[in-house]
Amino acid sequence: MRCDAMFKLGFVLFLALAATTRTSADDAEQGTALGSVAKQTWGSLPDGRSAHLYTLRNATGMTMRVSDYGCTIVSLTAPDRKGQFADIVLGYDRLEDYIKNSPYFGAAIGRYGNRIAGGRFSLDGEAYTLKTNNEPAGVPCHLHGGLAGFDKVLWDAEAIVTDGAVGLRFHYFSPDGEEGYPGNLEVTIHYWLTNDNELRIEYEATTDQATPVNLTNHSYFNLAGHDSGTILNHELTIAADRMTPVNKGLIPTGELKPVAGTPFDFTSPTPIGKRVNADDEQIRFGPGYDHNWVLSRWDGKLRPAVTLRDPASGRTMEILTTEPAMQFYSGNFLDGTNIGKGGHAYQHRTGLCLEPQHYPDSPNHPEFPSTILRPDEIYRSASVYRFSAK
Repeated sequence: MRCDAMFKLGFVLFLALAATTRTSADDAEQGTALGSVAKQTWGSLPDGRSAHLYTLRNATGMTMRVSDYGCTIVSLTAPDRKGQFADIVLGYDRLEDYIKNSPYFGAAIGRYGNRIAGGRFSLDGEAYTLKTNNEPAGVPCHLHGGLAGFDKVLWDAEAIVTDGAVGLRFHYFSPDGEEGYPGNLEVTIHYWLTNDNELRIEYEATTDQATPVNLTNHSYFNLAGHDSGTILNHELTIAADRMTPVNKGLIPTGELKPVAGTPFDFTSPTPIGKRVNADDEQIRFGPGYDHNWVLSRWDGKLRPAVTLRDPASGRTMEILTTEPAMQFYSGNFLDGTNIGKGGHAYQHRTGLCLEPQHYPDSPNHPEFPSTILRPDEIYRSASVYRFSAK
């Protein structure tokens, strides 16, 4: 599925960050003048285990708060063109809200990001049934790892401080049969906050049995600030000239459709609100954008994929990824019932998700790039979220 050679070049810059590190999962705070990581107890899970909240700060003043529950990015601040910082991701103040009612705010997603039709697939002649937890248009599917995916588990965490970045190393052992998946899976995720104002996420996994793997992060972004209103004025560019159309259950049909002349053409900067309500069957299925874009000229190396810009603040986010596709979700199902940070109610389309990934339902589409990881392989994926203000 993914050979080491394919990802070698994309990972050179990540591996460089690991030089001269100091690590600890127990220190309350550690760091240098160029960055720091602080740890605090954040609450308890229903089984009595404690979850923690880590606060990362880089040399330029950006901060990121991350929990070991779900590898969840709780907050992320970035400066505007005047140097004013704002928290640009949706989320909650309290752990219990993530446990009870989170639409995957900021979480790591696995084993399989996105949907698998009917929660079923066949692999090497054997049929597997996964837990189903989503029913678009009444059509059941397996979504984002199932009832208790990687977003709902407590990860082992270790803080990392380098000369150029601060970070966290997360580890989770997913046992054979969890949510219906075959094989014991060892997963490691690194989050880095660099002094170049980049959030870098690295994924690695190994298995003792062939299994589908498709890891991503599900942060909801609003570059004007998490409590600032809709994202409809944000300008979006996606380096993709095709997308994967879906049926009414939001499962890919198998077709790769050109975006030219459709509401899905973001090959040049386009306000999200311009065509989000277009009279188009795919938009109606969404309702809005909840689709997979096929990134152009994919070769498995780290390359630019997306640019998102808020004209009012000037905040700009560029995403580079080694993945072949990007899921864009325009916050269609936010409806004000999620009461987020500071008591703010997240209304319709007040946040958006951009998820680097492989295609949805790939285990049932042999024509798509494979998501099957085998025991003699190492799954590696990386994405960079680069922040600036223009």
